[in-house]
Amino acid sequence: MGPNARVAVYYAPRPDDPLFAEAATWLGRDPESDVPVPQPLVPDIEAVTAEPRLYGFHATLKPPMRLAEERQWSALLEAATALAARTAPFALPPLAVSDVFGFLALRETAPCPPLQALADACVAELDQFRAPPSDDELARRRRAGLTPQQEAMLVRWGYPYVFESWFFHMTLTRRLSVAEKAVFLPSVERHFARAIEVPRRVEDICLFVQNPAGTPLVMAERLPLLGTPRLRSTVRPRNGPTQGT
Repeated sequence: MGPNARVAVYYAPRPDDPLFAEAATWLGRDPESDVPVPQPLVPDIEAVTAEPRLYGFHATLKPPMRLAEERQWSALLEAATALAARTAPFALPPLAVSDVFGFLALRETAPCPPLQALADACVAELDQFRAPPSDDELARRRRAGLTPQQEAMLVRWGYPYVFESWFFHMTLTRRLSVAEKAVFLPSVERHFARAIEVPRRVEDICLFVQNPAGTPLVMAERLPLLGTPRLRSTVRPRNGPTQGT
């Protein structure tokens, strides 16, 4: 990989999950093959989905990072494979279309402790491979207006929305105006209505690569979760996000 290439750890639906095909159609790109996909006939959908299309349909577990100079892709792959191998598969709560601070996204409808634990492990255990963020990257993150806790996370982990500030979301649009939301919210709900009714499990994690910088992130590896499942816990309704994305 080039010196400015970035790697991210994502959850992404499997190709046999109807959500994979519906998301590729909505965003206009298959993230595994990096092939364009015709989008629905919704006005301005190409522009409204441009940013999430670049990243590929996913939920972030470890945000995109450049590799530290002394670290190699092969070592990161080995560490991520080991993390996945000791993590048990688990059921993902039902998904719903949500307005996440102006962006439309799919979110889980109930708390999922194994999901939070997986994201936490990806951030903490793979951070040894991360190059420090540049001054420009830090400045861009700070323009969003960070809480003291988020600023501390940015300094320590290179990203402000991890651990207590993290929440699962699969982004479908850029930030929308009120008029745009009136068009896109019902369109998104119709488009994903059948796919989100399908029960699904988190059975792997994915490494996505952006090489070179500025190009779309493409799925490079899908790593199976092989650990022993634990006893199921009681699931209670979620009140919704309280932190920034």
